[in-house]
Amino acid sequence: MSLDFKLSNLLGTVYRQGNLLFTPDGTSILSPVGNRVSCFDLVNSSSFTFTYEHRKNISRIALNPQATLMLTVDEDGRGILVNFVRRTTIHHFNFKERVSDIQFSPDGRHFAVAAGRHIQVWKTPNRNDDRQFAPFVRHRIYTGHYADVTSITWSNDSRFFLTCSKDLTARVYSLIATDSSAATILAGHKDSVISAFFSQDQETIYTVSKDGALFEWKYISKPKRLGGSTQSKEEAEDEEQDEETDLDANGNPIEYKFRWRIVNKHFFMQDNAKVRCAAFHAPTNLLVVGFSTGIFGLYELPEFTNLQILNISQNDIDFVTINKTGEWLAFGASKLGQLLVWEWQSESYIIKQQGHYDAMNSLVYSPDGSKIVTASDDGKIKVWDAISGFAIVTFTEHTSAVTSLQFSKKGSVLFSASLDGSIRAWDLIRYRNFRTFTSPHRIQFTSLAIDPSGEVVCAGSLDDFDIHLWSVQTSQLLDRLSGHQGPVSSLCFGNEGGLLVSGSWDKTVRIWSIFGRTSNVEPLQLQSEVMSVAMRPDSKRVAVATTDGQLSFWDPELGKQVGNIDGREDIAGGRHLTDRFSAANSQRSKHFTTLCYSADGSSILAGGNSKYIALYDVANEVLLTRFTISRNMAIDGTVDQLNSKNMTESGPLGLIDTSGEASDLEDRIDNTLPGATRGDASVRKVRPAIRTTSIQFSPTGRSFAAASTEGLLLYSVDELLIFDPFDLDIDVTVDTTLEKLAEKDYLIALVMAFRLGERSIIHQVYESIPFQDIELISRDLPQVYLERLLRFISSISEESPHIEFNLLWIQHLITYHGRFMVQRRHEFASAMRGLQKFVSRIGKDIIKLSRTNIYLIRYLTGGVATIDSSLLEGMDVDSDEQENREVVPTNSMGVEHEEDEDEDEEDGWFGPESRTEGINGKSATSGSDDEGVSEAEEDE
Repeated sequence: MSLDFKLSNLLGTVYRQGNLLFTPDGTSILSPVGNRVSCFDLVNSSSFTFTYEHRKNISRIALNPQATLMLTVDEDGRGILVNFVRRTTIHHFNFKERVSDIQFSPDGRHFAVAAGRHIQVWKTPNRNDDRQFAPFVRHRIYTGHYADVTSITWSNDSRFFLTCSKDLTARVYSLIATDSSAATILAGHKDSVISAFFSQDQETIYTVSKDGALFEWKYISKPKRLGGSTQSKEEAEDEEQDEETDLDANGNPIEYKFRWRIVNKHFFMQDNAKVRCAAFHAPTNLLVVGFSTGIFGLYELPEFTNLQILNISQNDIDFVTINKTGEWLAFGASKLGQLLVWEWQSESYIIKQQGHYDAMNSLVYSPDGSKIVTASDDGKIKVWDAISGFAIVTFTEHTSAVTSLQFSKKGSVLFSASLDGSIRAWDLIRYRNFRTFTSPHRIQFTSLAIDPSGEVVCAGSLDDFDIHLWSVQTSQLLDRLSGHQGPVSSLCFGNEGGLLVSGSWDKTVRIWSIFGRTSNVEPLQLQSEVMSVAMRPDSKRVAVATTDGQLSFWDPELGKQVGNIDGREDIAGGRHLTDRFSAANSQRSKHFTTLCYSADGSSILAGGNSKYIALYDVANEVLLTRFTISRNMAIDGTVDQLNSKNMTESGPLGLIDTSGEASDLEDRIDNTLPGATRGDASVRKVRPAIRTTSIQFSPTGRSFAAASTEGLLLYSVDELLIFDPFDLDIDVTVDTTLEKLAEKDYLIALVMAFRLGERSIIHQVYESIPFQDIELISRDLPQVYLERLLRFISSISEESPHIEFNLLWIQHLITYHGRFMVQRRHEFASAMRGLQKFVSRIGKDIIKLSRTNIYLIRYLTGGVATIDSSLLEGMDVDSDEQENREVVPTNSMGVEHEEDEDEDEEDGWFGPESRTEGINGKSATSGSDDEGVSEAEEDE
């Protein structure tokens, strides 16, 4: 089993805080998810997560115009420069202040950072420049604001940039030192200025304030009167303020012939709603504004024409941005974790994703590995596509926290257990709840197990010591298994024999035969409370995790222990913020809470209330590797050492409430109930703790998923074939391989490509083989390369457009080597599951396509006969010409089908039977059915 598992994606969390960013081509969007960055491809419906991590949650991200360098900054001002193409970290840097905005110039040579009250402009690292000691070289620091800077906007020529601040002003700065006279102050707003923008010709500036005011500025000689000859008192004061002159270093007034002045004032008028964010697309003059009520408005400037107003969220819209073409608008709402991309012209969503509001409790893979289902404390069940990373559907029928999930072994049926006292069965084809199981007494179910046949579902609770069994077909309670003296914490079914394993807090594990209604063996006595049980896929071993940190392995037939692993030191995590001792002396996280066997049963994954996930070899009882799920210091349990400078007389520095010092009134108001700990969760002051609540291997065995505090983490093995030096000869090179391919020695070229191990060469040789030779090459392929070829086909099948080509390879390889593969099924299990996943996806797509086009086909086949008869009746031609007339079928676009007569008769696509069959199965001609058939035969 390969141990090279690496983080490939982060699901369950699509947006946390900070800014959203479109790539320069406008087809992908970058979103900060905690201390990582996820990239969503909106065209190909796929996503991935960068593997690097920040020390704390990311607050700002920026991408240069060439899409080669990405700069991300966390809450403490620590930045990381990343090669966006290769997804590798280049440099770490500390800006030493909280960064509120960061923007690259349009030419990509500089980037500006808003750090506190100052603006730092740095030169972008460039390999063509002279070698510097540090990658970041500072150009200049700009000062002048009296409060924190909120945003930065560059001009199109990269010569000037606009800054906004909480001091109610916006300022214009020049990048060139000789243009220092161009610096000016744009004052006049009565609340914090959140955004400022240049027009396309840079002759106009638009500023947006928090109170909903939009000012239009022009570079003119003297101000224009607003509203005719009469002015209100406020407008007169604003005009007087505009007419005030600046002072030089000696205190003398500076006279300007031209200056920026307000020419128009507009107000959004959204019933006391505050403006949270704004974005401007200069080529189309579109302004998008997000409000605190979850409403966004789309306006066309300079006329201030309202194009759209839409409510898209129940909470604040924290950030909005526009792609390069101005067609897509991206919104982020941090309180609910929403990410929305809206196409305003067609008024439709490109993506509409939302993560879980609370912590996830359970996860499970679908039998084919294409879907991942997660459950959370918010009472929602989300189905995620394992390939694209997008949520497919959300179930909200449960009224309380969902604690456990299980798939039936056959079919697309999902079962869920909840604290609302119900077990629900879900149909993942029609996406509906078709069964609900309840007990005679209201108890909260916390564990769940499904019989392999899918006929019996059982559940355990922390309130009741019995195990409840229901019939899936009738929804009737069949039995209650009594015997445990404490709450049932975990349940698990074996794949054979109908054995049910239950673990309890009474320090015992019981094995039941549900069809015999008896206990198979005596209770297995342990030393501590049982947290989780897992049965090996062949039902020959049972793994038990207890609160003393031990992993014990038992034989269910003999009822005796056959192995033990001490995992206390392996799972021991970091310290919490309130701890006054080190992590080594903590006992809170030194045990496992979730277990999962691998597909072949040779290894086992274990996780708990720790930042580590341990992978053990069961046969040798040794630790193979540990995975660190997060290094985010904003979460408890990730730091190992005690930092004394963060401890004060009033407690830890991170838990001191500093909201009373906030500058905005709404940030200082505390609406929580006194003494409430589970009231309004959106304003709670508690820090989350790192933990892993559920772990599952994928059916293919090439990846596993972990439900953690950070979200749903997907770890996968690198699919590239490993270079094998033992199979390498001197004559096997890239050139010689391509020579054999040019000579049409396809089998030799394919074997040489596998011996080289270069994926690109393998792919080139594989797709160069003619489909007529696939059967011959499959028959003569050496069996040592069979597993590698199957795994390669499985890896490229998700993206390859050659569906029939891949299916032919699969068919002939299984035909000639199927018996050998059955004898060594453990070696080919992973590759075959991947192929099964590909074939099932193709089958689903074909069924969906055929269902979509069936009525169109019936219409076309029925409409052709009608048109033919009408043409023949309406035209004045001889009977001989009518008999010899050839009817040319056309599709819905009026394009003629150039098909042979033999192909038509074989396929029946536009044959005589299909021409006369209407939508209701009757003749589409004006005469009777017999007449229609005879006319069609005559036409043929």
